Amino acid sequence: MTRGSIFELIEKLGLYSNLPLTPNEKVNLFRRSVGIDVVAAARTGYSDDGAISVLTVSAEMSSPELAQAVAREISQRIIELSVDSRILQARETLKFFAERERVLRTELAALEDRIVDFRNTHDVSLPGSVESRRAEIDAINQTLLEIDRETIAIERQAEREIRTARDATAQRLRQDYDDELAILTEQRSLLENRRHDLMASIETTPEIERELNVLTRERDDVQRQLDMVMARQSEAEVGFGLESEQQAERLTVIEPAGLPDYPTGGSRKKVAAMGGVASLGLALLIAFLLDLRRPVIRSAVQMERETGLEPVISIPHLETEPRQRGWFWRRTS
Repeated sequence: MTRGSIFELIEKLGLYSNLPLTPNEKVNLFRRSVGIDVVAAARTGYSDDGAISVLTVSAEMSSPELAQAVAREISQRIIELSVDSRILQARETLKFFAERERVLRTELAALEDRIVDFRNTHDVSLPGSVESRRAEIDAINQTLLEIDRETIAIERQAEREIRTARDATAQRLRQDYDDELAILTEQRSLLENRRHDLMASIETTPEIERELNVLTRERDDVQRQLDMVMARQSEAEVGFGLESEQQAERLTVIEPAGLPDYPTGGSRKKVAAMGGVASLGLALLIAFLLDLRRPVIRSAVQMERETGLEPVISIPHLETEPRQRGWFWRRTS
């Protein structure tokens, strides 16, 4: 019922061509002559989605054929508009979900890259890294204990052999034992450094795990959104296919508009007679009101009745001066 649609329909059906009306008057007359009544569909719960169950189109025109043509044309345009709007809505929905999927995939890839970099930076490649580090520390402690025992054993053995050996042999044995002790000392130093690093990493692990858990939750949340969007996108693709093939819910004509049996108003003669009677009554009413507004004495009898004075003579209407009339009178006792 927009102006453009109405102008197009008026030109197509040749409406109001015999009436001296402006374009705006034709639009207003058409809107008053056409009625579109809707019946809402059954609601589910307390929500109202605006769905329509039945739509009725009525038209009042100068002839039965025009009324039928206007009603059928409007109903056909409503069906076409419904199909076009549903296809457009399905296409826009599909486009929205496709764009949303692209954005979520990009965000998910960025989060996964952040998680990989974080794991590599803090050496938390496995979920059980803390337990493995603690186990490694225990193994290092056992190894350090073995090194201490071996060091003590070598030192005691060196003391016994050097005490009973000759000077040259004792010097050679002392050099050998010193080399073995140096190796054990280097091993101990390496193991202690490793243990220190592991203990330092374990101390900072709770904070690292907390940050890693935050990144993981963000990644899982984005993944859930992506799964939901992909499911909705699949539904949108099915809906768009059904709308394109006109297999989905759509408007259909239940009862085509037929020729009316009789006009909605009275006959033209009756309307003309009623108009004439109304015009005559209105004219009489206006004349009566004008007479009440400016009363005029038109006869000697009326003057005597209104004023109590008896006129001596009355001058009749003169053709030369049709609007002048005079009175001569005398007072009586």
